[in-house]
Amino acid sequence: MPRSKKGKRGSSKPGSLRQEVLQLQLSAKGSLKGVKNGMKGESAASDDELTSDILSHYSSASETASVLEEGPGSEQVDEQTAQEETEDKLKQCIDNLMDKSAKTRLAALESLRQAFSSRVLYDFLTGQRLTVCDCVERSLKKGGGEEQAAAANVFTLLCIQLGGGDEAEEGFKSLRPVLTSILNDGGANMAARQSCARALGLCCYVSTAEEGEDLVKSLALLESVFSSSYPNREGTLPTPKPGLPGLHTAALQAWSLLATLCPTSKLTELLELHLPKLQACLQSSDVNYRIAVGETIALLVELGRNIDEEFEVEDTESLCECLKSLATDGNKHRAKNDRRKQRSIFREVLHYIENEDFTEEKIRFGVESVYIDGWMRKRIYDAFKEILESGVRHHLQYNQLLRDIFGLGPPLILDAATIKGSKISRVEKHLFNSAAFKARTKLRNKVRDKRADVM
Repeated sequence: MPRSKKGKRGSSKPGSLRQEVLQLQLSAKGSLKGVKNGMKGESAASDDELTSDILSHYSSASETASVLEEGPGSEQVDEQTAQEETEDKLKQCIDNLMDKSAKTRLAALESLRQAFSSRVLYDFLTGQRLTVCDCVERSLKKGGGEEQAAAANVFTLLCIQLGGGDEAEEGFKSLRPVLTSILNDGGANMAARQSCARALGLCCYVSTAEEGEDLVKSLALLESVFSSSYPNREGTLPTPKPGLPGLHTAALQAWSLLATLCPTSKLTELLELHLPKLQACLQSSDVNYRIAVGETIALLVELGRNIDEEFEVEDTESLCECLKSLATDGNKHRAKNDRRKQRSIFREVLHYIENEDFTEEKIRFGVESVYIDGWMRKRIYDAFKEILESGVRHHLQYNQLLRDIFGLGPPLILDAATIKGSKISRVEKHLFNSAAFKARTKLRNKVRDKRADVM
């Protein structure tokens, strides 16, 4: 049917929503006029109240009409159409990476980062890989510091999306010289250097095999960065320049991730060389670097114990004393959050060094779970979580690369009934919380009674 002409008044049908609203408006005006002339109406409603009633009625009627329109017979959005729209938007972002405006390129990189981290796009990126790599390389070579940092992050996510293998390895080999150049450039932006350090570690981890040449080169490069924080010949730690502790932290974490890939011969060499020097770095003035050093020491000890069950750190007593002081650090000149975070981490490190015990963590996603039961597994999960952020659970569920790394097998295909059955109902949650609250109250009352007896 042809649409009615616009601007034609009174075209609504009798009994329609528009007619009902007009009648309400007229009656409201009449009531207002009667009040102004001193006429006594049935109710002494104010102008605001009448207007509110009209808008309220109109709103509820509109909602009813929209619900009727969206009945069971309405067409659902086609999944294929939604997929095509998403791909069109991604293609536009890729085109914007070649724009002359730095602001446009940076916005495009941010959009791609969000898309790559929140969903699995392997099929789409297989055909766009070379174009994205070329654009990222251009941003790394010619962009400013912020653009370089964003480009390094996008490239890392691209390697994760491609799932390792030949495609990721080829991309890593082509961009490794550029990443290395920025990382070694002392005059480069510090955020860009940190992103390049993380990219070198994670891209090498997902794309290279054990004992590979890329692995050895990446380890040596990252060592050269964080080893500048080691004590000098006199045994004193150098005073870091602004921003360097953050760079050392990123390089050390990337290096420790790659250490999990090393064969026994290489690992033994790394343990002998780095463990004593890392112990000295526990006295660093930067809290984040101290924590990274503590976690790396625990990781190296775990790897050493995997090689030899009786592996022990040289001067274990001195190490445990240092860890104990950090686990109970109460210096007021340090921020409260920093102290709390440091104490928590170093309690775990000390507990593992002394008792070979690790506090297991359970990560849930969908109807599955992955268990973080050691420092090696923790370092791997933390590396992916840092780059994927909130999308890490989605990738654990659907990205075959992460599922292979954590031993989860092929992605599960679940129907709606299975997903619904796995969820706890609102009533069950309420009953569980009520029971937990009651038990907690009883326990606290007992403690309070004991305190009262003592007093």
